[in-house]
Amino acid sequence: MDILNFMMIGLGLAMDAAAVSMCKGLAVGKVKLNHCLIAGAYFGIFQGVMPAIGYALGRTFSTLIDQYAYWVSFALLVLVGANMLRESFGEEEEECACQTCSFAPRVMLPLAVATSIDAMVTGVSFLDKPLPELLVAVTLIAVITFVISAVAVWMGSKVGDKYGTAAERAGGIILILIGVKILLEGLGVL
Repeated sequence: MDILNFMMIGLGLAMDAAAVSMCKGLAVGKVKLNHCLIAGAYFGIFQGVMPAIGYALGRTFSTLIDQYAYWVSFALLVLVGANMLRESFGEEEEECACQTCSFAPRVMLPLAVATSIDAMVTGVSFLDKPLPELLVAVTLIAVITFVISAVAVWMGSKVGDKYGTAAERAGGIILILIGVKILLEGLGVL
């Protein structure tokens, strides 16, 4: 079981949620514990559930991609990571409801879904993992995202959105590096 790899994937996937959480912290100004817990719960749950959905969808089509699983993993992780990097260098601000101070479900649910789409795609990269390892992976991803998002809300209220772009860039780079590692392992180089 590759727990360190799962943790690194969790860190990479959590960066979008961290950036949005920091924005929420900045918007709310005076952060309360429940703000941190709400953001952590929404983002953590969705980041944990979406890879399982991607895994299930990938399993349905596994006979088509078993021979090329490491190539698929590499391609998906690099695409998601590159997209995160591209977005971090874009001039337009991400469209989100974090300009308001609301932590209501009508605001948090779309944010959680939007930041976890890449986690669903990443779930396909777990096709070579048995179910117990998938459960460990999604649990680690959910817990890591919960903690990072909760802390990011607090940090956002303290230091503003200064580090949101850097967090997204770090997440993109981590995902690309993990994709390269998976490809090199699949090719027998590592």
